[in-house]
Amino acid sequence: MTSFVLHKQGDLELGIFPRLTRADLLHAFTGRQGGTSELVPGGLNMALHVGDNKEDVLSNRRKVADVLGFEPSRITTCQQVHGTKVSLVTEAMIGSGADDYAKSIQGVDALVTQLRQVPLMLFFADCVPVMFFDPVTKTIALAHAGWRGSVGDIALKTLHCMERNYKCQSANVLVGIGPSIGSCCFEVDQAVLDAAPGYVDCFRPTRPGHWQLDLWQVNKKQLLGAGVQEQNILCAECCTYEHKDKFFSYRAEDGKTGRMAAIIMLK
Repeated sequence: MTSFVLHKQGDLELGIFPRLTRADLLHAFTGRQGGTSELVPGGLNMALHVGDNKEDVLSNRRKVADVLGFEPSRITTCQQVHGTKVSLVTEAMIGSGADDYAKSIQGVDALVTQLRQVPLMLFFADCVPVMFFDPVTKTIALAHAGWRGSVGDIALKTLHCMERNYKCQSANVLVGIGPSIGSCCFEVDQAVLDAAPGYVDCFRPTRPGHWQLDLWQVNKKQLLGAGVQEQNILCAECCTYEHKDKFFSYRAEDGKTGRMAAIIMLK
């Protein structure tokens, strides 16, 4: 079975991991086209914090919600500050950030819940989306792992939150590493290398003082070390920089672009 596929639903192109397609689980990664946007004409920008027209973004979210079958007012998201804090989503937090960025859950970059009909939604344009599903305890999680979050072990911290609060066992957890910038296009400098002493094997030298960094491998390495089974780590291996025709890419577009959404929900 192919690990990651793109498929059309109407005029939207959505990415999924077929192995995560289950009766009690919804998940998707939105593509670039098929929306309304002042920032990116015709673009399906899903984020409220990038200078786009708010009503266009909310229209895009409603369109995706209609296609996937969830209630847009229950979208729950966080402010994504490039940190490593993880939050449990409680009943009182349902709808945080659904229609107002300022009402997003503050100061965190990953969300964990067992609540049903609560679409966790985070936003990306090169950073790494990491989604988690424990089919035994019916626990889901979603993490935003830029390079700071990745080398700061946000995926590992999200897994530990699942284990600590919901008795998840790492051997049961399925992980999907979504479309994001690949090592082919992610060159970094000495400061990034110095910030990642535990991941020197994920860097490949290019020119003096610069390296290509494999963020997929960084996240995979920490999860394997925590007991997630290798066959349970699914990686899209889809570089957003290379495929900026299908996804938004912050680096390829000099920061002036929209954001795709990664979405996961227990039905």
